[in-house]
Amino acid sequence: MNPLYILMLSLHGLIRGHDLELGRDADTGGQTLYVVELARALGRHDDVERVDLLTRLIDDPQLSADYAQEEEILGPGARLVRLPFGPRRYLRKEVFWNHLDLLVDRIVHYLRQQARLPDVIHSHYADAGYVGTQLSQLLGIPLIHTGHSLGRCKRQRLLAHGRKPLALERQFNFARRIAAEETILANAQLIIASTPQETQEQYGLYENYQPGRALVIPPGTDTSRFAPPGKAPLAAEVPGMLDRFLTEPRKPLILAICRPEVRKNLLRLVEAYGNSDELRQRANLAIIAGQRDDLRDLDEDQAKVLTDLLLAVDRFDLWGKVALPKRHRPEDIPQFYRLAAQRHGVFANPALTEPFGLTLIEAAASGLPIVATADGGPRDIIANCNNGILIDPLDSNDIARGLLEVLGDARAWRRRAQHGLSGVSHHYTWDAHVAKYLKAVRRLARKERKQIRRELAAHLHPGPATSLPFVQRMLVSDIDNTLIGDRHSLTRLIEVLRTSGRQLGFAVATGRSLESTLSILRQWRVPRPDALITSVGSEIHYGRTMLPDNGWIRHIRHRWRRDALADLLTGIPGLILQQPENQREFKLSYLVDPASMPPLRALYKLLQGEGLHANLIYSHQAYLDVLPIRASKGQAVRYLAYKWGLPLRNFLVAGDSGNDAEMLVGDTLGVVVANHSPELQKFRGLEQIYFASNRHAAGILEGMAHYGFIVTEGART
Repeated sequence: MNPLYILMLSLHGLIRGHDLELGRDADTGGQTLYVVELARALGRHDDVERVDLLTRLIDDPQLSADYAQEEEILGPGARLVRLPFGPRRYLRKEVFWNHLDLLVDRIVHYLRQQARLPDVIHSHYADAGYVGTQLSQLLGIPLIHTGHSLGRCKRQRLLAHGRKPLALERQFNFARRIAAEETILANAQLIIASTPQETQEQYGLYENYQPGRALVIPPGTDTSRFAPPGKAPLAAEVPGMLDRFLTEPRKPLILAICRPEVRKNLLRLVEAYGNSDELRQRANLAIIAGQRDDLRDLDEDQAKVLTDLLLAVDRFDLWGKVALPKRHRPEDIPQFYRLAAQRHGVFANPALTEPFGLTLIEAAASGLPIVATADGGPRDIIANCNNGILIDPLDSNDIARGLLEVLGDARAWRRRAQHGLSGVSHHYTWDAHVAKYLKAVRRLARKERKQIRRELAAHLHPGPATSLPFVQRMLVSDIDNTLIGDRHSLTRLIEVLRTSGRQLGFAVATGRSLESTLSILRQWRVPRPDALITSVGSEIHYGRTMLPDNGWIRHIRHRWRRDALADLLTGIPGLILQQPENQREFKLSYLVDPASMPPLRALYKLLQGEGLHANLIYSHQAYLDVLPIRASKGQAVRYLAYKWGLPLRNFLVAGDSGNDAEMLVGDTLGVVVANHSPELQKFRGLEQIYFASNRHAAGILEGMAHYGFIVTEGART
């Protein structure tokens, strides 16, 4: 098998290859570190040629200029690629969903510039999964997905914690996120989870979850950064960062490191500590909860978590016993673990939900025993490493019990510390993770090759869902009376397309609905095109999966008021609404009596007077289609040119009637077949519209030869 090209998508938060700002906000946490280290580990492997970790380009004066760099090398074989989408400023993940369709187009542009397409796409979290699903269907590339956290689980826990449903929806956009997760699970060929509990109890909440597609691979950790006190030095300045808060700094240290989120359950940790006289006498508590200069500058949720912590410290009079530093450097994190281990302390993770718990692995690699929530990853980590205690995160007394159990027995403390070190070495290295990961990818690739062979045997269109990433020129043809009408010439055209290689793409543009289009193409034995422009240009679909172009849908929705238009046109002389099967979300279709229908200019004036906007397509002196102002066959062709990075002069468009007019004019190369309707006569003599002397597909072949798209004998016969 050839070395792999892996495209990873991780869109939110702040990602760079050095000095990760972990804990800066709710979006910059363990996932950020995971994807960077995974990309580096994959890039080092001999079976991987290249890893692109793609994220959002952020040009924000309040942030480092690092996040505005288009590319950054992560290590051998791995690089970070940043593409802009949405506003230039930094956005939290819940508010950039509306910009994700634009990112799909940007990635398509990016991939067209590469020497090869990725072998797999690996998306991280629901936002990237939404993008990855579209790319996978569009390009025919297998999708791997890692959820990191799941919307249904997070929503359930927050509701149990007393949050109101409407407030949660406003803040977290759960409806959209959960719908995206269902779509991802229906389409991803492989789901990578960190624990069996994640696959069974978390993904199991989703209707589209398929257990056979799930694979448990525990994340690795960079043991070169995390080591016990005896094997790595402790920076001189680190103890002072915590000790300045503490009256008796030499006591054992209870350490928590996480973002200031409600889900992390820090308030209950402080309450467990404050309510236990024995715990307060035995140990100090240090909470490393992100970065802050001024609480008032944080977002509302982070500010509330930290304010509640400070109020709890005051309520229990824990001054001199609790350290809550405002700032730290990324390189200080391993030092905090090492300091807590040196003082025979314990690492605490009482999160309400914990899909994995990377900090638990880091603590174990530092020789620090752990106390963690009995949810998700901690169950497996403690089972594998035998280095800590599971607690009920909703019971502050149980949290205190677990902490005291670890701190109260010096011999057991040393045993747990040693078990943690050996457990990490055996179960949680990146080399072990990558070996299992690549084995699954190879198996996935073999399955894809078998599918392609089956399609070839069945004479189906094989390979990617579309050849568009490779296309340099594109034939776009109307169907009725242009592409079809003469079987002999259509057979010759199909053979030309079949033998022209992937650089010549093929699309149809028709007034038919998608269902009708697929039916007529089957009847005439036309291979499924790379792209289908249907319903007079109001819909675009791709390849064998019939993926709708969501970017096009969003584009043409502008000023579209379908019901108001239908009401206004009811009763207009000469207009008779066609059957329901001819009506679409973005198309109203009428039969026309030319003798009584008002002129088009009068209809436009009528719309204008009512503040309505539409594109009126009149064809064959018999039909009127009412479309969004931005929709038509011509606009759709121009959108394809933009999306796939092709100059308009590389498009040859063929038609026979008035609803083809807009795609024939402009910078495209136009072909009008000999059996055209009278409304196209006005274009005769225009430089870039060729009127063929042959009918139907023979006229298309003649036009292709005229423009140099092909050189074929008999094209003019």
